[in-house]
Amino acid sequence: MIYGKTKGTDFEKICDGAAKAEATGVMMYYALARMAKEQGYPAEVSDKFIEMANQEAVHAGFYATLCGKYDADIWNLAEKFAVSEENGETQVRQMANVFRNAGLDEAADEMEIFAQQEAHHGETLRKLVSTIKNDNYGKLRLRKLQIPCEV
Repeated sequence: MIYGKTKGTDFEKICDGAAKAEATGVMMYYALARMAKEQGYPAEVSDKFIEMANQEAVHAGFYATLCGKYDADIWNLAEKFAVSEENGETQVRQMANVFRNAGLDEAADEMEIFAQQEAHHGETLRKLVSTIKNDNYGKLRLRKLQIPCEV
């Protein structure tokens, strides 16, 4: 267990900075992957950037866990994030409309997909909370958790 091991120590600030740096790396590598596709590079180039972005995401989560950045009650956090994700759907749709009205249809089309994904994230979090938090975990292990991915 590593949760919060650096909280309140000299290492907490180091781990927090590392988590933020890794999260920035996630954003950068995914942007590079998109740009590589748009610029016509072979799929392998984009795939490598995506692989690095995924690794950076794992690194960011590690450091955030180590410094106890988030509440240890994962279900409380999941319930809060479910609301944020659902609100995110509305916000992203509004942003897509603004972009569409400005003639940026290609970006707006993708934002519409993102809005659907935000809603799906909220639904998935609620399903996890209701299935796992409100269920006997021993029973849950005996059956397959089914959360459909519609987006």
